[in-house]
Parts: sequence; C-alpha cells; structure tokens
Amino acid sequence: MTNADTRSKGISATVKRLCLMVVGMGLFVVALVPLYDLLCEITGLNGKTGGQYTFDEAQADPDTSRLIKVNFITNTNAGMVWDFWSQKSSVRVHPGQIKTVNFYVKNPTNRPMVGQAIPSVMPSSAASFFHKTECFCFNQQLLQPGEVLEMPMRFIVGHEVPQNVQSINLSYALFDVTERVDLSEAVAAN
Repeated sequence: MTNADTRSKGISATVKRLCLMVVGMGLFVVALVPLYDLLCEITGLNGKTGGQYTFDEAQADPDTSRLIKVNFITNTNAGMVWDFWSQKSSVRVHPGQIKTVNFYVKNPTNRPMVGQAIPSVMPSSAASFFHKTECFCFNQQLLQPGEVLEMPMRFIVGHEVPQNVQSINLSYALFDVTERVDLSEAVAAN
C-alpha cells in the first residue's frame, strides 16, 4: 500500500465521519424543539402558561389568609415598534380571587400592523397555578395606524400555588407578526 492509498483512505474516513456528524447535528436540531417543550412541560421551566382557563365564577372561593403580589412586565421584540404597557405595574390578589387588569398597545406607524403577545410566568413553580380566563395573548391583535387598543387580561391564581410563592411576575413579549399573516383576512376578522 502506497502513501497515496493510505492518505486517500484517511481522507475518505474523515469525510465519512464529518458526514455522520452533519447528519447527527441535523437530527439534533430537528429534535430540539420537541425536546425543549417536553423539558418545559416536565420541569415547569420557561414559565409557559396554558391556554384559556375555564372557571365557574360562582364557585370562586378566595383564600383570604394569603395575598400574592402579581407584577406585570411588558416588553417589545426588537422589530416591534408599538408602545405596550399595563394599567398597573402590580396587583395583590388572594388565591382563588378573579382579577382583571388592562393592558394597552399603540401603533405609532402609518401602516396597519399585527402583533402577538407571548406570556411567561416566574417563578416557574407558579406557572401551572396562574390561570388566564381572558387574555389578549390568545389572539393576534390588528391595529390601524395611530390606533390605541385596551386589552383586558383576567386571571386567577390557583389555591394550590406553593406557600413559598409570595410574588409572581407575569411578563409579556410583544412580537410583530404582520409579515406572517394575510392582512386582508385579519381586517375581515376584526
């Protein structure tokens, strides 16, 4: 066997290893999102909140022995130019008490835009006990140029929230999704 043959076999083996690494990395990337969602579901990390919570208001039974402070944090993504704020920076609620807080957005541009708010709750141990019965985050919001919109968010902190949780941060990140939606359909829906 000559040096050229040995070198050729070495290069061929290296190319095969690199191809396997690329395929492995591709499979890892494809599996990453479902794995991350599963990790969040199991551990409660990322503070993901569930969808709309159905609740019979007649069954409301606040635990008046406890008060929990709920802080509201509003952020806009780098590409979102809207103004976004909450009516109050925080409220105090009893577990089991129904509470409504208004949020506001303003489209300062000269064009229609669509926004989507993504919620997150911290500490993550409280996320599964923070229930939204009504929230602007369930739908995309279409605003015309210069329009201001009041958006109610109604919630309940469940009785089962751990005793060590005395404060909850509800954070909303607002994203510009205008390019992802058909504006003519969004206008017709509103």
